[in-house]
Amino acid sequence: MPNYQEGTAMPNAVVMTGYGPPEVLQWDEVPLPEPGAGQIRIKVKAAGISPTDLALRAGYLRAIPLPPGAVLGFEAAGTVDAVGPGVTGTAAGDAVTALLFSLGGYAEYAVASIWAGKPESVSWADAAALPSSAEAAAGVLRQLNVRRGERLLLFGGGGSVGVIATQLAVAAGVTVISAVGEHDEALARELGATPVRYGPGVADRVRALGPVDAVFDAAGRGVLADAVALAGGPGRVITLSDPAAADFGVTLSEPTPDRAPGALDETITLLADGRLRLRAHTTMPMQEAAEAHRKLETGAVHERIILTL
Repeated sequence: MPNYQEGTAMPNAVVMTGYGPPEVLQWDEVPLPEPGAGQIRIKVKAAGISPTDLALRAGYLRAIPLPPGAVLGFEAAGTVDAVGPGVTGTAAGDAVTALLFSLGGYAEYAVASIWAGKPESVSWADAAALPSSAEAAAGVLRQLNVRRGERLLLFGGGGSVGVIATQLAVAAGVTVISAVGEHDEALARELGATPVRYGPGVADRVRALGPVDAVFDAAGRGVLADAVALAGGPGRVITLSDPAAADFGVTLSEPTPDRAPGALDETITLLADGRLRLRAHTTMPMQEAAEAHRKLETGAVHERIILTL
């Protein structure tokens, strides 16, 4: 185990020096985080970038308080480096994938309270791309209580959450209508959904396919009026990120440890068995996190970016 005594080099992380453009992200020395009760410390191999990371950095989500010098990243994969009091069944050297509700993924070392073992057949990048999308997908499906034989309308079916939600819902016997852009229509079909073209007139295109029982908005802006109309009210409409949720009486679902307990264990097994596909992703060195954020914001890449060490 590394020993960071006085005089030895401190580990590095991508530190947020303030709110603003991607340049506020700087690769810098940080104290080695210590795992508390029920926590593990991970030597990070890969970390996912989520749309929420971009919004936090830009200052659009100031309702979520960030400490000075915050380190972004809700998901990471790596090897266990240290275990805190009360941790059983996991030891130093174990390969894991982790969900980081308190952030910290863009770093050489991260502390996690929720993790699952990483099977050998799953790559580090895939393991880092899974946790927060899987938790959100499983969590919202659970909150909507969609059941076999029901019809679910999914906005953002081509995104990382939407891709997983489609597969979990289809596997549970739910009919999925996936509102996607033109470039994701083939993907939606491959995953077992019926695609409809996103954009003006989408509500009429959905109605032409028949009624829907529930709506999962994984896209984030401007679809709630249509969603409520199509679902016959706001009761079974949930959005992951539309700030206008309250105006429509719609639930804004937020990540909490009890939203989808067990989602990570369930989905990492599906991934290892080849029964779950992830949204396409590419990798960049973690030290280039600022450039990765810039590429995602300008739309220069249409895939997810996973930061690797």
